[in-house]
Amino acid sequence: MVSLYETPTRRKPLKDPFNHFMFIFSHRICRSSTEFLFRNKYTLRRWSCPLHKCYGITKQQRIVKTRFPLFYCLANTSVDESTKDSGNVKNASQPLPNIASWKRQLKVASYFFLWYAFNIIYNISNKKLLNAYPFPWTVAWVQLAVGVLYVVPLWLFHIRKAPYIQLDDIKRLLPVAAAHTVGHISTVVSLGAVAISFTHVVKALEPFVNVLASAVILRSVFPIPVYLSLLPVVGGVIMASVTELSFTWTGFIAAMLSNFAFTGRNIFSKISMNDQTSYKHMSPANLFAVLTILSTILLLPVAFVWEGPKLYPGWILATSGKTTSMQLITWLLTSGLFFYLYNEVAFYALDSVHPVTHSVGNTMKRVVIIITSLWVFKNPITRANAIGSAIAIGGVLLYSLTKYYYSQKIK
Repeated sequence: MVSLYETPTRRKPLKDPFNHFMFIFSHRICRSSTEFLFRNKYTLRRWSCPLHKCYGITKQQRIVKTRFPLFYCLANTSVDESTKDSGNVKNASQPLPNIASWKRQLKVASYFFLWYAFNIIYNISNKKLLNAYPFPWTVAWVQLAVGVLYVVPLWLFHIRKAPYIQLDDIKRLLPVAAAHTVGHISTVVSLGAVAISFTHVVKALEPFVNVLASAVILRSVFPIPVYLSLLPVVGGVIMASVTELSFTWTGFIAAMLSNFAFTGRNIFSKISMNDQTSYKHMSPANLFAVLTILSTILLLPVAFVWEGPKLYPGWILATSGKTTSMQLITWLLTSGLFFYLYNEVAFYALDSVHPVTHSVGNTMKRVVIIITSLWVFKNPITRANAIGSAIAIGGVLLYSLTKYYYSQKIK
């Protein structure tokens, strides 16, 4: 790659005025990084040129000079990288424009807003569906299948680059997909059996399960303060459980099973990722899509055997009252689509911020979901239950911050 400050050895003039105009205009309508030179002053603009290929500019090629006297264009080069190789240019240390920082902040804020909004829509539509049609195994499978119907057309029409996956990759992913399937069905069962708020309070114990499993399976041991920071989580969940008005053992055990399943998914992912050749052709979003496809295949026979004969009579019974068939179908599709979307956008949101911001955002997500569900479904809650829930959620944040502090200290 050529430095921004090197003199190009090869130039290709754009003599046609129309081509000259399109060359400049194309940079105004795209998103990745392209740099411009205005009278020897370098400014970074976060765009890319869809016509680069037409004009012969690739990652390996050099600067192309237009007839317009003020313009040079260099594709796919960063000012930060180039300044490392040149110390003789006056403007090499010039900071990026404030507009770039503002745009990045807006993008991150949009990710978090969508992450919260999609999660809320999923939880509410899912709970309404399960209240009217209490078949969680079938509902969980349909939600996974809707995600497949969403992502496969994106690959077929080249809206998103399809992953390149081999048979060995599928073998490595099967344990991860199995754990993901168990975690999803367990969560849906819990959401159908108890209040949404209580399910999320119990799921706050996932870090506790994760720490124990990491110590036993991965031989990964944390400093003592990290373990002590989990005590408020355990105490808060116990306090919330004994005072929960909608408490059922089915809901509690299912929520705890989801904690173990998602912890297993994380551990299997770490083990399989030790092979550096794994998933080298897949982005995180595509990796989640492949997991969704595998989970859909794995869950189908189990859901059919468990609930298949009861589905039609249950549908007739559910639609014989105030609930219509169209409402059930709408809730099914909505819960499935937004289940997939909130998981996908979470990849972008959590990958764009500092780990501390990640921890705070994840904790606040549970708070927002709990408050929203209490407001929508008007579930009664005692003062002791509210205090226990607050202690548990706050304990999760304390654990995340403590774990990050000691991980940075070790480094």
